[in-house]
Amino acid sequence: MRFEANHPALPGANCATFAGASPHRRQVLRLLAIIAGSILFTIALVPFYNVLCRVTGLNGRTGGDDYIRAESSLVSGEPALRVDYGRVVRIEFTGTVMPGLPWRMTPLTPAVSTHPGELQVVKYRVRNMSDRPTSGQAIPGITPGEAAPFFHKIECFCFAHQTLAPFEERDMAVVFVIKPDMNPDVGELTLAYAFFPVAAARIAQVTQIPSVRSALQS
Repeated sequence: MRFEANHPALPGANCATFAGASPHRRQVLRLLAIIAGSILFTIALVPFYNVLCRVTGLNGRTGGDDYIRAESSLVSGEPALRVDYGRVVRIEFTGTVMPGLPWRMTPLTPAVSTHPGELQVVKYRVRNMSDRPTSGQAIPGITPGEAAPFFHKIECFCFAHQTLAPFEERDMAVVFVIKPDMNPDVGELTLAYAFFPVAAARIAQVTQIPSVRSALQS
């Protein structure tokens, strides 16, 4: 026995109806494509920004190709640059906390003597003196200024803002190397960090006001 079911057509469910919905579907697909493209563009900006920082020196990341070689040396264990054992450079370390940030900052090593091309690690001890979480951004300065292009920071707490819990104390490291072709007349230099509240640090980095420069060199 054969049964046939005759289903009545749904009201309005005809080809003209679906054809009329096509522009709406196309608009949705366009929006989805725009969203997907925006996400991919944002992801692509991350490596591009890192390369830009390394080549141009933005955000304290300096050194161009030498920076990349020095960074890879941490994994390979091979020297990143030729070490000039015939020269010794003395480096002093200072730290300043700017008004508005309830922190205390002290270099654990006030000074080191190093050969150009030799990898060094120095730590600062930073403590939040308040009973609330606070964030700060360290801005580095090198004196004399002519030595700045030859001071390569491989890893540094100044690459990103730091957040400390209430009364938290933390040791923050900077890994660096002095480029061997620095002027041989430069035998001493100073690395000075100024810790700003995050909002003030952004203003300082953008405007480069004279008071900020003097604070970095004090």
